[in-house]
Amino acid sequence: MAASQASLLLQKQLKDLCKRPVDGFSAGLVDETNVFKWNVTIMGPPDTLYDGGFFNASMSFPSNYPQSPPTVKFTSEMWHPNVYEDGTVCISILHPPGEDPNGYEHASERWSPVHTVESIVLSIISMLSSPNDESPANVDAAKEWRETRDEFRRKVRRCVRRSQEML
Repeated sequence: MAASQASLLLQKQLKDLCKRPVDGFSAGLVDETNVFKWNVTIMGPPDTLYDGGFFNASMSFPSNYPQSPPTVKFTSEMWHPNVYEDGTVCISILHPPGEDPNGYEHASERWSPVHTVESIVLSIISMLSSPNDESPANVDAAKEWRETRDEFRRKVRRCVRRSQEML
């Protein structure tokens, strides 16, 4: 039952995004037969280090969506304090609902069923604009962001260039 409700909700969100596209990204199914796997292309936010980039990511939704968050993973190369080296995005709204066992986040910052594909991707775009280096997923990127900003910039520019070459 939960999977069919999740499927209907995801179909509705896809239809809404097709009818009313949102600036900054495009989204669609990896395969028309599976509404639980999406591809997303995020345009690097203007006036940020990621400006001009076209970053691909996959979104995998659990069968109990929206009770649990999807997993979002960049498939394009990404250098960012809040993105693990394997491309997995680490932001509060993608963490399971409830209290943080480590005490870093308030329950209100974590996953809530009110989030949609649109609100998730907009949060990722916001993350690209202003990294959170307080609890990094990529410690090396966070250290560079804080201590050697030129080196950080150089690596991000390389990611942007590579994303453009993939078009």
